[in-house]
Amino acid sequence: MKDFEYTAIRLHNNTLFVLDQRQLPQKEVWLKIHHPNDMCECILNLSVRGAPLIAVAAACTLSLFAKEKTLSLGEIAKSLKATRPTAVNLTKAIDDLMSGGQSNPDPEELERKAEHLIQQEINMCESIAQQGVSLIEKGSSILTHCNTGKLATPGIGTAMGMIYKAHSEGKNIHVYVTETRPLLQGARLTAWELKKAGIPYTLICDSMAGALMPSGKVQQVLVGADRIARNGDLANKIGTYSLAVQARYHQVPFHSAAPMSTVDLSCEKGSDIPIEQRPISEIEGVHQHFSSLSWAPKNDQKFNPAFDVTPASLVSSFILDTGIYKSEEIKSL
Repeated sequence: MKDFEYTAIRLHNNTLFVLDQRQLPQKEVWLKIHHPNDMCECILNLSVRGAPLIAVAAACTLSLFAKEKTLSLGEIAKSLKATRPTAVNLTKAIDDLMSGGQSNPDPEELERKAEHLIQQEINMCESIAQQGVSLIEKGSSILTHCNTGKLATPGIGTAMGMIYKAHSEGKNIHVYVTETRPLLQGARLTAWELKKAGIPYTLICDSMAGALMPSGKVQQVLVGADRIARNGDLANKIGTYSLAVQARYHQVPFHSAAPMSTVDLSCEKGSDIPIEQRPISEIEGVHQHFSSLSWAPKNDQKFNPAFDVTPASLVSSFILDTGIYKSEEIKSL
């Protein structure tokens, strides 16, 4: 593959590196991928995250290790798929590279497909930003959840791509960033991106969003999506559903931005979306890379889904790279 370098992933002399997002914002550490299992571990522990980026990371891994005669690409593909079951982009990318059901497909064909996927994701981010920036008015404040920017894609991001575009057009926006419990992807990652880009923002706890909306300080909620069902229900980072309910109550537009690859037309409704269950230790604090402090009693009951499902009825619009759609229009895709 040709060398490339993006915010969170890069390739140099046929060696793949990923930015360890667990260590942000304190340190920028690049991890070298020596073996496909390294990438599986990076995706599992969220060193690599974001639906579009993990699809690209998996595709690059398959392409780079295709020439290793001692490895079964079929087994590698199976292991990569199992790392994050909710994000449909990952499965789609792997299935595309492994089309034909071969255990060890042609390495040159894999390389071509991986490079095409990367460029496709970059183009989709640009298209989402172009489509969605019209929804952002001058001087408006946007509330966002989790991280949907350059750390989650090889491009400028999905929901965050719209924010970057609005800022570049001088729309004088302000962003309210939810910390995004339990792993603080908003506080650690989105705030890091916004600060680097010089975009004004305010960090809030997840539970503070409801206090902002009735005061008129939020003009719209803008989130991503890890999977959109055929009926328009969407799975996104845990806490998204709560924001959607609050936004509807306060009549604040709630938008979801994602590439077309996130729409799973084989999935009829939100209840059919597999929801990843994360380790309980994440909400206890003890195994979070950024903290060794345990803030919860041991052996009590805990519940830690990585995602929740927001019903289509609560979504004002879907901003895809192919256009802006209402929930009822998703079915026609």
